[in-house]
Amino acid sequence: MKPKLQLALDFLNLKRALKVAEEAVRGGVDWLEAGTPLIKSEGLDAVRELRKKFPTVTIVADMKIMDVGRIETEAAAKAGANIVCVLAAASDSTITECVEAGRNYGVKIEADLIEISENKLEKRAKDMEKLGVDYIGVHIAIDEQMRGKDPFLRLCRIVKAVNIPVACAGGINSETAARAVKAGAKIVIVGGAINKAKDPTLAAKRIKKAITTGKIIKTELFKRVSTEDVGKALKLVSTSNLSDAMHRSGDLKGIYPVLQGVKMAGPALTVRTYPGDWAKTVEAIDRAEKGQVIVIDAGGVGPAVWGELATHGAIQRKIAGVVIDGATRDTAEIRKLKFPVFSKLVTPTAGEPKGFGEIGVPVNIGGTRVCNGDWILGDDDGVVRIPKEKVTEIANRAMSILEQENRLRHEIDKGSTLAKVIELLRWEKK
Repeated sequence: MKPKLQLALDFLNLKRALKVAEEAVRGGVDWLEAGTPLIKSEGLDAVRELRKKFPTVTIVADMKIMDVGRIETEAAAKAGANIVCVLAAASDSTITECVEAGRNYGVKIEADLIEISENKLEKRAKDMEKLGVDYIGVHIAIDEQMRGKDPFLRLCRIVKAVNIPVACAGGINSETAARAVKAGAKIVIVGGAINKAKDPTLAAKRIKKAITTGKIIKTELFKRVSTEDVGKALKLVSTSNLSDAMHRSGDLKGIYPVLQGVKMAGPALTVRTYPGDWAKTVEAIDRAEKGQVIVIDAGGVGPAVWGELATHGAIQRKIAGVVIDGATRDTAEIRKLKFPVFSKLVTPTAGEPKGFGEIGVPVNIGGTRVCNGDWILGDDDGVVRIPKEKVTEIANRAMSILEQENRLRHEIDKGSTLAKVIELLRWEKK
């Protein structure tokens, strides 16, 4: 079996799914999957419409069957699916019902290993093969992808354990598609790297080329970072993306940029000081490491604890920026230096270096607790704090939102509106 490129249409909106599917098939997609969100949103009409529009293309119904295997397999088959997905976590009796119904109605069955524990992977895959499924799916859930998990570690194990074709899904793009094939995948399942692309046809062509040639094709988007690379993702996303990724939270209220058009991202070095006491602020410049953001809790009042001379020192130390819940001054000079300073207040009056306060302790900035090492992102819209223990997940979720907005923007620019593209009235609470 030659490797197949499968597109997972994980949309809520059938019209958008059909449009992307049409463009992606032109780019070389072999199989089309009615994703679980699409089936839950539109029902099996999603499968019916895909079959009607693409009569010769293999249609996969990702039903994620967990019970009543015969009924759900029959329904998907009669709607036009060629392959129906059941969860390997289902009981053996449910798997058997799916397999028997598949034979009755002429469809193949794929068992998805999603959420099977690591110590049971190979055994459960072999169980699926014995029960008669046609394909095994190795799937890293989207929520796990956001935490930087790698689908290929599981893939290699399963390919060695079974003799039936194995499908692989989990954030695959043009850089990793060839790796999936090399690891033994016969079906390479791609979602966001095509669904969120401005040009799904071109995106599909690039991934198909990677699959057929075995070559890595570089991409800036559609990939998830590990903890070591989180800074790369944060340089691409905005504070708005991050706020959305954290369910409309994380912003440091009342903190604004001194200079528009600059951006900062880095782990926090926290400073707590008394109003107007800039001694610990200046000490923090010498303590800070390259790429850190100095975050100062000065009680939200003046006098200034930051100015031009502190900025010169921060530049020499290659500090990423400074956030002040208090006051800054010398803003004209800071703007000329193009250094990212975010402050609650601006005043010409400086404080005095009395030496009170602490460095590296939790602080309160704009009503939000910031701990040393939390990640800070600032841009024209303000400042957002990401808890250090969740930075990988949040950065990846923000990247996903950025990619989704790129696609929506493209659809709007082709002559539509946001309300029309997302079918806003249909989804309003009744």
